[in-house]
Amino acid sequence: MTLWMAIVYGIIQGLTEFLPVSSSGHLALLPFIYEFKDPGIFFDLAMHVGTALAVGIYFHKDVLRISKNAIFFILPGKTCDDFTKNFMIATFFTGFFALILKPVAEAYGRNEVFIAFNLAFFGILLFISDRISKTNKNMEGFRASSSIVIGLSQVLAIFPGVSRSGITITAARFLGLSKADASSFSFLLSLPLIFAAFMLKSYNLMSKPQGVQFELFNCAIGMLVSFFVGLATIHYFMKLIKRIQFGYFLVYRLILSALVFYLLK
Repeated sequence: MTLWMAIVYGIIQGLTEFLPVSSSGHLALLPFIYEFKDPGIFFDLAMHVGTALAVGIYFHKDVLRISKNAIFFILPGKTCDDFTKNFMIATFFTGFFALILKPVAEAYGRNEVFIAFNLAFFGILLFISDRISKTNKNMEGFRASSSIVIGLSQVLAIFPGVSRSGITITAARFLGLSKADASSFSFLLSLPLIFAAFMLKSYNLMSKPQGVQFELFNCAIGMLVSFFVGLATIHYFMKLIKRIQFGYFLVYRLILSALVFYLLK
């Protein structure tokens, strides 16, 4: 992994993490398309940490709000605001079932055919959800059962090509949540998932350091690039989300999927 490739990885992660086109799918496909050694899941997670930090800064008021109210969700007799309650419920169901499916994702998730299928199939679902949704609810008063559905949908994002933001926005739109609220809720939901996955992978690497090969400097540079590009992407995406049609993302995903199938010939 050269410095320039680390920068390219950071740019792609920063752009695609917040667009419903699957950042992990893009990162997993880069070695296949350009024929170089896959830097591995840890490097991918480091790029995701960069964009997670961007989310934390951009939505710092919501992060503080969740942090302050999270304790009330646990303690009996305390009142927790609906936004935090929904966030905690969705996060729990994501984390629980992600741990169950993790071995399957690590064994088969980075397969090029599987990624290409996910890009196309879940892109179509995203488009359909936006076309048929007739309501624009906000997170206040959102039912717990709906948060469970969003949390379970996010589990699928451990498979590259699905798109974490794409699948959570898809579920939220099917449930009638507005584009803006679906997007901001989706971005915030990435924080515990990404940091937990990064810490778990770091622990595994430290416990079994033999055979681990990655360049710390290039990894840090890629993470820094993904942070700044991600911050800019969130800013402009949140401004455009009310006007933009998800059909554009579907077309892009179908083109990328077709390209992968073509290169597999």
